[in-house]
Amino acid sequence: MTITFLLQNLVNALQWGSFYALIALGYSMVYSILMLFNFAHGDIFMVGAYIGLGVAMSLLALVGTGATAILPGWVILTLTILISMFLTSFVGVFVERVGYRPLRNAPRASAAITGLMIGIILETGNLIFLGAERLKFPQLIQSETYNLGGVFVTNKKIMIVLISLGLMLALHQFVMRTKWGMAMRAMAYDFAVVPLVGVPLNTIAAMTFGIGSALAAAAGILFSLAYPVLDPYMGVTFGWKAFVAAILGGRGSIMGACIAGFMLGFIEIMVVPLIMVINKVFAMNIGSNLRDLIAYSIILIILVYRPHGLFGESYSAKLRL
Repeated sequence: MTITFLLQNLVNALQWGSFYALIALGYSMVYSILMLFNFAHGDIFMVGAYIGLGVAMSLLALVGTGATAILPGWVILTLTILISMFLTSFVGVFVERVGYRPLRNAPRASAAITGLMIGIILETGNLIFLGAERLKFPQLIQSETYNLGGVFVTNKKIMIVLISLGLMLALHQFVMRTKWGMAMRAMAYDFAVVPLVGVPLNTIAAMTFGIGSALAAAAGILFSLAYPVLDPYMGVTFGWKAFVAAILGGRGSIMGACIAGFMLGFIEIMVVPLIMVINKVFAMNIGSNLRDLIAYSIILIILVYRPHGLFGESYSAKLRL
């Protein structure tokens, strides 16, 4: 195993970690304020990808394609991401208003079951209106590959990582430097007392769901850009893996969710070369289909020694953003 091989896998891990981190942020933000996990979040990722498909196809129909295109592909991609994030944020607000707000004072198990049911409703609705056939996301930009000392990097991978980091930085700035961000941090600090001094709980809750859903939509479009095949169940696996990243990062920690998302992507990708080394050194025949088992065993070991996550606080109401 060479350094070049490891660097190539690191590049791939950064791309996968970008998807996990953006989705995990939604889980972490909702839990930090409302102390519940939105188990429909993975399916909102799916809905955002399909909304992005519709927006992209509409823009291409308006501005043309190929030599007749009015706008370059990167402009269409930018508009697709922004419009889809805006539209998907309303999906998140609707889910909070209809599904979670009536159960705010109910047992946590009720909210968890509701989240699962909302996810099934979104999947079934997709099947009813669009069918079970997989759809292909349009190629908005041409793929180019760069050879950097034997490490092959595409322009799409670079763009995915940079856009993801930009969105994470924008979220950090919003939370730390705006009035609404201050209200979100205050709500995360003390859910019971802060509404008594005039902070509108319903508004903050809806905003949190909206922002988290917008980030999930961005992740869905970026994933579709790299792997342009969409299906109604694409959010199930990603949703649960991002949930694991949110737990690993620490309940309610935005920074923890980002770091854990990239860490999860790194672990998943690097497990394959690890299996290759084990097979070679010990003359074994472990298949790569055990990747998830080994990856999540590593995460389990980490949580044994850090049960509250990398940046979580042990049984404290002071779960800061």
